[in-house]
Amino acid sequence: MVQSITKGIKISIQTRYEGTYIKNGLRQFAFAYTITIENQSKDVVQLIARHWEIKDALNEVDLVYGEGVVGKKPVINPGNSYTYSSGCLLHAPFGSMNGYYEMVNFSTTKTFRAIIPVFKLSTPFSMN
Repeated sequence: MVQSITKGIKISIQTRYEGTYIKNGLRQFAFAYTITIENQSKDVVQLIARHWEIKDALNEVDLVYGEGVVGKKPVINPGNSYTYSSGCLLHAPFGSMNGYYEMVNFSTTKTFRAIIPVFKLSTPFSMN
């Protein structure tokens, strides 16, 4: 499990390989990830946007921006957490992801970035 803490927002990530698929005649490797966002601060926060940088071993980079996560903009009270699962497809058997969540602090009304640390995506057969 990979973890980071930014301004009291703890992000924990677990990944898993889902299988190999052929899409549009190209082999793709499917990965799933589960992320828990825990509010260890004393303020109520809301996740309003996400920014991902997805890289694979073939040096392909995909940048993803969007509102919320999996169609939601969760409000997270102090001491509570929000967990969701999603996934991505890579053209290589391993790669990585990282990025940040744009959060708003309800006490200050200011936005900040909660850093999503780099986490690896790898197929079991690509490990040494």
